[in-house]
Amino acid sequence: MKQSMPLTEARAFIEAHFDEPVTLAQLAELSALSVSRFATAFRQQFGSSPYRYLCGLRIERAQALLLAGIPGSVVAAEVGFFDQSHFARHFKRFCGMTPSMYLKRSRARCSAQGSSVLLRGAGTEDESADQRTLCEEIA
Repeated sequence: MKQSMPLTEARAFIEAHFDEPVTLAQLAELSALSVSRFATAFRQQFGSSPYRYLCGLRIERAQALLLAGIPGSVVAAEVGFFDQSHFARHFKRFCGMTPSMYLKRSRARCSAQGSSVLLRGAGTEDESADQRTLCEEIA
């Protein structure tokens, strides 16, 4: 696809500026396409609309911040949502649960996995990294 390079640059721009307001006009201009053509081409190449892609990035970053113990109101502002209710609405849409439910399930899963790690004894550093990764995934 001839437009893949400008679209890749637009996606990189979204990833670098996910915590700021990003408009379709900015992305279209960066890609040298009209707004409607950019939106269509982005969806065709990456499988979601630019806005949905942006929200997905914000939610991924929010999950990491929540697990680090940062309050939801701070997380909302850090990742680019207007307020906590805007954040919670999108979080529930993407994850199927509220941020507080996500934290409860993550902590429960990590503590259950942590106790099994304690029973086995201290593992290697790689096992600890794997354990943290598992704790970030919610079934």
